[in-house]
Amino acid sequence: MKIVVTGATGFIGRELVSRLLASGHEVTAWSRSATRAKGRLPALCEVAEVDPRKPIDPARLRGVDAIVHLAGESVASGRWTEARKREIRESRVASSRAIVDAIAALPEGERPQALVAASAIGFYGDRGDEVLDESSPPGTGFLAEVCVAWEAEVRRAEPLGVRVVSVRIGVVLGRNGGALQAMLPPFRAGLGGRLGSGKQWMSWIHLDDMVGLLQFALENPNVSGVLNAVAPNPVTNAELTRELGRALGRPTLLPAPKLALELALGEMASVLFESQRVVPRRAQELGYAFCWPTLAPALAELLRDSAQELVLEQWVPRTPDEVFPFFCDARNLEKITPDFVKLEILEIGPEPVQRGTRIRYRMSLHGLGVSWESVIEDWDPPRRFSDRQVRGPYRSWLHVHELEPVRGGTLLRDRIRYELPLGVLGEAIGGRFVRRDLERIFAYRQKKIAELFGSEERGTRGVA
Repeated sequence: MKIVVTGATGFIGRELVSRLLASGHEVTAWSRSATRAKGRLPALCEVAEVDPRKPIDPARLRGVDAIVHLAGESVASGRWTEARKREIRESRVASSRAIVDAIAALPEGERPQALVAASAIGFYGDRGDEVLDESSPPGTGFLAEVCVAWEAEVRRAEPLGVRVVSVRIGVVLGRNGGALQAMLPPFRAGLGGRLGSGKQWMSWIHLDDMVGLLQFALENPNVSGVLNAVAPNPVTNAELTRELGRALGRPTLLPAPKLALELALGEMASVLFESQRVVPRRAQELGYAFCWPTLAPALAELLRDSAQELVLEQWVPRTPDEVFPFFCDARNLEKITPDFVKLEILEIGPEPVQRGTRIRYRMSLHGLGVSWESVIEDWDPPRRFSDRQVRGPYRSWLHVHELEPVRGGTLLRDRIRYELPLGVLGEAIGGRFVRRDLERIFAYRQKKIAELFGSEERGTRGVA
C-alpha cells in the first residue's frame, strides 16, 4: 500500500514507519519541517513538507491507499495555560478536519481507502475502578472533551466511503521515548515511588503492540470504528511502580505527593491521577494477538540491558560490491570524520581489513585526548561487518555496519550500541552530551558519504 503518515517523527510514528517499510509498504511522511523529518526517519521513507493543521492540497492524496494520522502536540510538555490548551486541541481537531476536507475534495474513486487516526483513553475521563471498553461513554474534563471533538472530525470521512478507525491510545512503554523514558532516571537512582495513593488505574501498552495494532488496523478491511490500544491487563500505579522497581532492582519507597505535583504542574497533573481501567475488547474480538499482554515480561524485555542505541540509514546509488571496498581501508575513516574530532589512525593490523583486524587510533573531544582500540568481529563482504571497542572511553561499544541492496543501490545502515562508564551516574552526567556528539559526528559522516557516492544523506533514529 501507499501510506501517508502524519506525526511520523514522534515516538510511535518512527517505529510505525520502520515497521511499514519492512513490510513492503511505500510510506510518505507529512511534516512541517522536511529537513528535520529526513534526519529522523528511515532513508527509504519519502518526506513531504505539509502542515496538516492548514488546508491541504487534495492532489497530495492522489494514489494514496491509506492515511495514519498521529500528529498532535504533546499534552505532557508544559503547564496547561489557556493558550496551551487551545494548541493541544487545535493540533488534533484542526489537523483532522484538514485531512478529511482534502479527502472530500477528491473524486470518489480517488479517495484513500482507510483513515487510521490516533485518539486517547483520555476519552473516558476519571472513572475509578470501572472497567471500560470501546462501548463505554465519554467522561468529563479537558482531555475527554478534546478526544470527543477529535474523533468527531475523523468520523466525517465515513460518509465519503473511507474506512475509519479511531485508536484510543493508553500509556505507551518503549525504550526510545514515552512514559518509561521519563520514569527511568529517578527509578534507576532509587528515588522512584507511586504517584499519590497509587490506586489509580494505568492502562499501558508495549510499543511493539502499539505499532502492531496500527498495522493491524491498516491491513485488515474488517477493522473499523474504535480500538482501545491498551494491553489486556491494566495495572494500578502502585503495581506499575512495584514492577518497575523489581525489574530495575531498586527500592520504590518515595511516593510523590499529589498536592506537590498539582502545585508544580497545575491542571496537567490530572493526567497522572485520573484512573482509567481500559481493556482492548474489540482488538481481541477481531483477532489481534498481543505480544506483551502482562506488565512484568514487558518491562523485563524493555529493560533487558542499559545500552543506548543509535540507528542511522542512508541510501546511495551504488551496489554493495561498489561501496564495500571503501570500508576495507580503515584509513578512509579519517576522510569521513569531522575535523573537530581530530582523528588519527595509529596502527592497523592485519591489512587489508578482515575478521580479527585491530585498529588503534587517537582522537580529541572538547580538548580531551582519547585513545581507542577496536577489533573487527564480523566480516561478511559485501553485506556486513562490525567493530567492537576493546580499549577506549566507553564501558562497551559495538558498531554494526549493514549494506542492503535496495532499489538499484545500497541502503547503508549503522547500528551503534554503547554504554557509558559509571553506569547510571555516567548516563545522568554525560548521556545527553555524548548523544549530541555522536549525532554530530555521524551527520558529518553521512554528508561525506553522500558526496563520495552521490546520495542524499538522511535517516537517523535513536533508540534508548
